[in-house]
Amino acid sequence: MAKLTRDFYLRDDVVQVSRELLGKLLVTKMNGMITSGIITETEAYNGIHDRASHAYNNRRTERTEIMYREGGIAYIYLCYGIHSLFNVVTNKNEIPNAVLIRGIKPVDGIKTMMKRRIKKAVEINFTKGPGSVSQALGIHYSQTGESLLGNKIWIENGISIPHDAQIIVSKRIGVDYAGKDALLPYRFVLKI
Repeated sequence: MAKLTRDFYLRDDVVQVSRELLGKLLVTKMNGMITSGIITETEAYNGIHDRASHAYNNRRTERTEIMYREGGIAYIYLCYGIHSLFNVVTNKNEIPNAVLIRGIKPVDGIKTMMKRRIKKAVEINFTKGPGSVSQALGIHYSQTGESLLGNKIWIENGISIPHDAQIIVSKRIGVDYAGKDALLPYRFVLKI
């Protein structure tokens, strides 16, 4: 399968990009080990206009500066001092849109994923939740800014494009602090 090109990431509509990431293959190559999974859950974050976004109201910090770069790179941050959360930066330079990858269905390197997750079997929630995704794929917050066009972390076209009937749309998880923006239909789940 072919890697997504920069044009995929540079589009203006982060909600559309978030939806279209469903069914794509998220791949990592860490220490020579390839692991991958079909993207099954995403959340869109609409930059400076979205109270749930780290860049809301044009907030710029050392951590969020990555979001202001041109799309096609990884924004990975540490959550609760424990979990590395992987986001895809989208849109053009200076427009801080991002898509959080919340779930995958494991495909390649499942034994490696089990070691990373310290699991003896692939359970129902094995790669559900953004911290579990990053842990299984070997993604670490120190890799923030990594190009998604390179050879460490990338996304490939999936086998097929999901139909609307296969996609659940809902509000995002864990962003109640965002007021009315917490209710936006920016979360997408692929039924597989």
